Amino acid sequence: NVNETAGISRVLWEVNMESIHSIIAEDRRRISLSGVSDVERFDENSVILYTSAGKLTVKGKMLTVSELNTENGEMTIGGEVDSFVYGDRSDNSKKSLFSKLFR
Repeated sequence: NVNETAGISRVLWEVNMESIHSIIAEDRRRISLSGVSDVERFDENSVILYTSAGKLTVKGKMLTVSELNTENGEMTIGGEVDSFVYGDRSDNSKKSLFSKLFR
């Protein structure tokens, strides 16, 4: 489902009854995500993370992770967002440095 309201695009993927992943993109300057399970890596040009819908790569310029809440799976990325691309839905089990530190 894709809904556009007041310049905000929302994309929802329902994985199961308990887990929903969503992205809210605001003017390509900020994206808010839910359903984030892990962050593999990030720098000013890309953020690679894992969601309940699979691996997600966000590309852009001057990207920053301004919020990350590992308890509720919410994350906010700021900067100039050029794209976000999903990998295979089954590719969401990789363990990163963040998952090892915060468990």
